[in-house]
Amino acid sequence: MNCPVCGENPAVTKLIDYQEFCGIPQANVQAAEDEVPEITVRELKDKLDNGDGISVLDVREPHEYEVANIGAWLIPPNELSERLVELDKDTPLAVHCKTGGRSARAVKLLQEASFQNAFNVEGGITAWSEEIDSSVPKY
Repeated sequence: MNCPVCGENPAVTKLIDYQEFCGIPQANVQAAEDEVPEITVRELKDKLDNGDGISVLDVREPHEYEVANIGAWLIPPNELSERLVELDKDTPLAVHCKTGGRSARAVKLLQEASFQNAFNVEGGITAWSEEIDSSVPKY
């Protein structure tokens, strides 16, 4: 058998760089991710403690929320686009997930829907557990 992946002399030995294959330079990918405004967990805690009128949105899945939460409003990522009407565009919104990836994508979606005050919580609930409240379980 002369299979390019599993034959005696395979020509394909590793996965391709999908971004590069599609003509998206890595610098553009990083720049797009960097455009998301962020807030640290310490900054968020200060704003919450000072009553600065910031809301917190959790974009994890319900089973994750059951394991660990900080009392934020839960909207799973696959429901967010349909539930935007539930959110106030005039109130600053800190969006968190486990470590910051899903929440960064959620902030992008919010920005596209004209939310000007949405911020990704850097490090997510994991950072909250490590830096603010160690009683919040890490998973």
